[in-house]
Amino acid sequence: MVSILNTVDTAHEDMIHDAQMDYYGIRLATCSSDRTVKIFDVKNGQQTLVATLAGHEGPVWQLAWAHPMFGNLLASCSYDRKVIIWKETGGTWDKLYEYSNHDSSVNSVCWGPHEFGLVLVCGSSDGAISVLSSSGDGTWDTKKINNAHTIGCNSVSWAPAVVPGSLIEQPSATKATTVKRFVSGGCDNLVKIWKEEDGQWKEEQKLEAHSDWVRDVAWAPSIGLPHSTIASCSQDGRVIIWTSDDSTSSMWTPKILNKFNDVVWHVSWSVTGNILAVSGGDNKVSLWKESLEGQWVCVSDVNKGQGQTPAEGQAEQ
Repeated sequence: MVSILNTVDTAHEDMIHDAQMDYYGIRLATCSSDRTVKIFDVKNGQQTLVATLAGHEGPVWQLAWAHPMFGNLLASCSYDRKVIIWKETGGTWDKLYEYSNHDSSVNSVCWGPHEFGLVLVCGSSDGAISVLSSSGDGTWDTKKINNAHTIGCNSVSWAPAVVPGSLIEQPSATKATTVKRFVSGGCDNLVKIWKEEDGQWKEEQKLEAHSDWVRDVAWAPSIGLPHSTIASCSQDGRVIIWTSDDSTSSMWTPKILNKFNDVVWHVSWSVTGNILAVSGGDNKVSLWKESLEGQWVCVSDVNKGQGQTPAEGQAEQ
């Protein structure tokens, strides 16, 4: 059963497109078509607006908090073709860096695992993906993958820095080096995996199973078990779970989690990577878990903006 713990009156003047909790779960950032980003303290069931960040000139689509070892950093991306990285210093939020090298709306931003340093990947409607990395001295190195997805990229998500299988390998085994990888989803109906080789980003895998635009992708967190998992969702109403059982991630097997009656906008993993939250055009959030038999079952669903709703398998099986 899922219950609504809290509702936040954001005072945004238009539709809210994203809401993200920080690492510690005490700050909430929201963004909207009203072109602003708002930051709230959400301690002890109370919400306090601490900052309204104005700097975008169009709807703000997505937000991403950096790991706290880098301080309080928040990335935002917008229809105005810009990515802004905001930093809090002494209680005041200011622009740290602005990236404006895309030719169309920037739809998705995602910080890499902190083990890789301060690195941000951005996906745009111009079909390109940018990777921004901080050199530590205030300058940012930028790499661009042109034509990553024809018509446009809708979503990006980093692979964890944990090497698959590292949890159960014998200490004597040669330590596998961590490879930087991320996954992207686009308007070409494709899910693509990208890998860094000799400082350059190369397309490693092209995963085909969706029949319409891929709206979101999410690489599952890992504790070092010998497999990798990616969730993708699409305009076609399907949520697909992709699994790879080798450490090189060379073979991926798709499994349809569910076919919904409407577009599926977002997929999001729990911290341990065993529960997937799915939200879509049916105005519901549902939680899914893999059974011991390998089937994905709905463990709970809730109508957005309403209280408890039992999981009665409302989603079409």
